[in-house]
Amino acid sequence: MRISKRLLCILTILVSANPHSRCALADPAEVTASQHQPVYPALIRRETNVLCAINVVASADGVMMQRMTFELQGTDNIKDLAGMTLFVGGPDGQFTTESSVASANEAANKMHFVRDHPLKKGNNWFWLSGKISPEASLLNYVDVACTEIETSSGIVNPQDMTPGMRIRIGYALCQHMDYGTHTYRIPAIARTKDGSLLAVYDMRHNKSRDLQEDIDIGLSKSTDGGQTWSQPRPIMDRGVWGGLPQEQNGVSDPGIIVDYKTGKIFCFAVWMYGKPGKHQWNEDGSEPGFEIGKAAQFVMATSRDDGESWSKLKNLTRSLKREEWVLFAPSPQGGITLRDGTLVQPSQGRDPNGDPFSTIMYSKNHGRTWIVGNPAFIGSSENQAVELSDGSIMLNMRSERSSISSRRSVYVTKDLGKTWTPHQTNQKDLVEPHCNGSTLRVDYMENGKSKSVLLFANPQSEKRRENHTIQVSFDEGKNWPESHRRMIDQGLGFGYPSLVQIDDKHVGIVFEGSRSHIMFMKFTIDELVNP
Repeated sequence: MRISKRLLCILTILVSANPHSRCALADPAEVTASQHQPVYPALIRRETNVLCAINVVASADGVMMQRMTFELQGTDNIKDLAGMTLFVGGPDGQFTTESSVASANEAANKMHFVRDHPLKKGNNWFWLSGKISPEASLLNYVDVACTEIETSSGIVNPQDMTPGMRIRIGYALCQHMDYGTHTYRIPAIARTKDGSLLAVYDMRHNKSRDLQEDIDIGLSKSTDGGQTWSQPRPIMDRGVWGGLPQEQNGVSDPGIIVDYKTGKIFCFAVWMYGKPGKHQWNEDGSEPGFEIGKAAQFVMATSRDDGESWSKLKNLTRSLKREEWVLFAPSPQGGITLRDGTLVQPSQGRDPNGDPFSTIMYSKNHGRTWIVGNPAFIGSSENQAVELSDGSIMLNMRSERSSISSRRSVYVTKDLGKTWTPHQTNQKDLVEPHCNGSTLRVDYMENGKSKSVLLFANPQSEKRRENHTIQVSFDEGKNWPESHRRMIDQGLGFGYPSLVQIDDKHVGIVFEGSRSHIMFMKFTIDELVNP
């Protein structure tokens, strides 16, 4: 049957005039759309997790968005999603939960969100959010794509701006007002002798500010490789010591180390007494000498049962701090055990001029006594130590001086901190926004051969604590190839990562990312070294 050109023209006009025709194709000049998946982890224990952002652009007012279709074909396990909600974005495209379009209690490979929603002229943002099941594996991914949008002007197929992108599942270890605590910060993590994971951190009970304030050192424990965690509980708390209120007895910045021969665990922190409104890193927040109430104090608690119970606080200030130093404190990181059994805890302080420095402290008798090294570099602070293959110790440090570019300071010692020499990457290779970072030596087997790499994590940015990234070095920290950089959270957060080897196949990281005060993520060693 032949159709005349005139009849064909009439049929085309009739179809185009019907705004509800499922066959109508949108005029690209009227409505276009794009979608992208941001690099954010989707967290267990969060009610909302950003999975996909959709921007619908209308050339005029009056167009109705009637249906959005999503496909989850790249999701490892549909049951990982316990529910999904489509939200209207903010005026500048930001994620907000003020207005929702539709929701679903269960996920499916193909999902339709149906509701008439008016589109304004210009950009119209929508965000698909998902809740992650507590049973979801931390090694799984969620993958969402908006494949079709039906409007009163026709059907639009959004352009995918992030093809191949998938969202990793993580765990919201500590969130705002969890268990009545206002803010959680400054995490460090360690693996105990029995394989449990211990995460320690600041519990800032009433407000977000640093010392001096009501702060305790808190602990969460995982006995299943990071899949589940115990609720936060304080393990270092000065209470109302000396008759002063808790907001003048703050304990902060935990460092933690495990003696794998004895199983004993050491947790260090800095304690301020009095000095309301002061901070130990500024002016007279801490002073030379040892006197409580003038100098900030170096305190320790220990556990002999894999973190279940902890000793009373012991004050180590007089045995560790040099009298002329303004401050001596632990670096908030996990310590290491050298091949010969020596315990090494990264540390920091302020010299007689008040300038910050980094160093280490070590014990050769299972923590009965500790010896403090000389400053590695004046102008650095928070740091982490890693043993190199030749037995030397590399200290990777936060650079503090404004004259130093936004690069990490890296020094090496062959005599446990008596002397230091700059590493070839010192203030050259590793970018930072002046923030704590984490370094970890990882030993593993590949094709029957024993291998090791160094991992480094920090916010990889010169200006802001964003683009939280894990990097890999195959040559003892001389090079950090771009091919092995893995961004785990592009959003703005305080950073402060701490890495741990969970077992012979997995590593974990706690950090202050954009989705939760403190987040935990887990990776296979293979996916990091063979991306």
